[in-house]
Amino acid sequence: SQSQSTLLSIFSQEYQKQIKRTHAKHHTAEAIETYYQRYLNGVMKNAAAPVLLELANEVDFAPSLMARIVLERFLQEKEQAIPSKTLINSMLRDPSQIPDGVLANQVYQCTVNDCCYGPLVDCIKHAIGHEHEVLLREMLLEKNLSFIAEDQLRAKGYDKTPDFILEVPVAVEGHIIHWIESKASFGDESSHQAYLQDQFWSYWNRFGPGLVIYWYGFIEELDCHRERGILLKDCFPTDIVTLQHSMA
Repeated sequence: SQSQSTLLSIFSQEYQKQIKRTHAKHHTAEAIETYYQRYLNGVMKNAAAPVLLELANEVDFAPSLMARIVLERFLQEKEQAIPSKTLINSMLRDPSQIPDGVLANQVYQCTVNDCCYGPLVDCIKHAIGHEHEVLLREMLLEKNLSFIAEDQLRAKGYDKTPDFILEVPVAVEGHIIHWIESKASFGDESSHQAYLQDQFWSYWNRFGPGLVIYWYGFIEELDCHRERGILLKDCFPTDIVTLQHSMA
């Protein structure tokens, strides 16, 4: 009964949880050395084979993160120094910068075949997030609701800001709403708790009660802070009561 987008969002979250749980064991000095030597042996036998991608799948680790480990180890050996994160990120985004053609190709294979991590996935997630913010903006304009967008708030010097602050509050299902936050993801327990701590309660403290839209759905039990002032929905509310309506 769920959409493909919702299932993909849930899968992505579960996959990331698994990677976080096993992250440390792949970053021990012993593991790094093993992966690097296996990569060298693999490309020596056949440079065209997807050595890094197959290694990542074998040890159940994200291909982009495996590529990062081996690239970091390669640069360390070449430069005799620990490379900066900026340099590594730049090379992962554009493998043509890697001073070794074989490794550049291996890293490229990993980034294009990774469904949850890496520069390509980051771009897609950013685009989807932006797309839903644009959609929300259009819906607010359609309803003739006056709002201040996040970029305008940042320009005024606010650090933590929701996507939209309503200049005139509205009521949704009997609850007053001062701001709306768009989340192009599924609201599961761990991500929602993190958002509450890092974002939603900060917005509530600064701007009052608000609405969070999880476009790909959420676990119903998480919508338990309505009385305190944080409402959850999976779409733009249809039953908005504006000040003008109530006065009429």
